[in-house]
Amino acid sequence: MNIVIIEDERLTAEDLKDVISQVEPEASVVAVLHSVNEATQYFRTNPVPDLIFSDIQLGDGLSFEIFQTVAVKAPIIFCTAYDEYTMHAFKANGIHYILKPFDEQIIIDALSKYKALRSSFTPAEHSLSNLIQLFQQQHTKSPALLVHHKDKIIPVKLEEIAVCYIRNEITHIYTFTQKTYLISKTLEEIQQMGGNMFYRANRQYVINREAVLDASQYLSRKVSVSLKVPFEESITVSKEKMPHFLDWLAG
Repeated sequence: MNIVIIEDERLTAEDLKDVISQVEPEASVVAVLHSVNEATQYFRTNPVPDLIFSDIQLGDGLSFEIFQTVAVKAPIIFCTAYDEYTMHAFKANGIHYILKPFDEQIIIDALSKYKALRSSFTPAEHSLSNLIQLFQQQHTKSPALLVHHKDKIIPVKLEEIAVCYIRNEITHIYTFTQKTYLISKTLEEIQQMGGNMFYRANRQYVINREAVLDASQYLSRKVSVSLKVPFEESITVSKEKMPHFLDWLAG
């Protein structure tokens, strides 16, 4: 069984690859792809695999764009941090999912479902229009995060957040009004909720497009991002991610 992984978080991709190798020794992960652009180019020039594990929100767009551009007739197991409402939609469309963070048993169950339904899978593009519509509906809502402040619970809309960051292993959000809150969600969950509004600059920071003032050269292999709001921390993007970052910044 040849498998392709599409995941922009490299550590997550490596973890997924390792778990697949452990629970399915006969499987071969033939490629690990990290962006919409990289995956699109790969499927244009390489054989279609037996199975695809794909994250939904990549650094340069939704993975659905890959399968709209290139006809990839392989079953897809989506990896996502979305809530149970979205999970039911995946089930209704006959596409399995892995809810992050995943563990070994989740991968075993996903592969078992693939084997059981292998003969009845339909081409991925037949279900993509419904999934895309679902995500468009979700992103038009303007969701909010609930944060605890003293003895109150306050809703903070995603568009009010300038930057999210990790400090002392705790997630913080910093708003355009220069207020800081601690929350229980991970950076990945916030990025998933905000869709293309946010960009994962590095492991420590997720930034809002509307908060970016400019980007400039920093050392030899990084670019420094300046924000429109006062922020003491230095936020950098690797040169490897710079093309994706600029595409995202351009909207």
